[in-house]
Amino acid sequence: MTLFSCRINKIPQMQKSEPIRAVLSPGPRLAVGRACEVAALVLTQPKKASQLIECLWDEDPGIANRAADALERASYHRPTLAAPWKDSLLGLLAEAGQNKLRWNLALIVPRLQLTPPECRRAAATLRTYLDDKSSIVKTCAMQGLAELTRHDPSLLPEILDLLRILARSGTPAMRARGRILLAKLEAPVPSLAQFRKSALRNQGG
Repeated sequence: MTLFSCRINKIPQMQKSEPIRAVLSPGPRLAVGRACEVAALVLTQPKKASQLIECLWDEDPGIANRAADALERASYHRPTLAAPWKDSLLGLLAEAGQNKLRWNLALIVPRLQLTPPECRRAAATLRTYLDDKSSIVKTCAMQGLAELTRHDPSLLPEILDLLRILARSGTPAMRARGRILLAKLEAPVPSLAQFRKSALRNQGG
């Protein structure tokens, strides 16, 4: 799930020598600015990811928000990009106050390779996001919680119950997202016999 579309496979327009912070600087707090260019740059030059990560803690909320936007776009295509900063991102997930920073982190953190204790820590934080005033933050928290079940299946029963409630009582965006997530998480796992039968059918057997 990405919030906005952009062609990050295009050659970045920014100059190689431009600091990422300078590229993310112009614009109002919630403006996308040149986040797409930055996402494309770090995908083609992963060594620059450290510059982007540093911007998540910038004193200027616009820069921090756009940095999170760029990282969310890039990590969608390459989840391992942010792996070296897993501990820091888990901490920031709990500390973030800006709504745009929150909703992007809610999508980024579950893409990391998390241990079961880290999953439970992230899930506890994302549950607090469900009390946020922003419908986008709450919707992204739902998505993040669902993604965490891939790393720690023991979370599934509790998160399914939570999604069922939110799919009935949440905002329109939350109800729509809840239905999509429930359809995915509640889908029955094919048995071995069904898998073999499907494989034979595909082979024309």
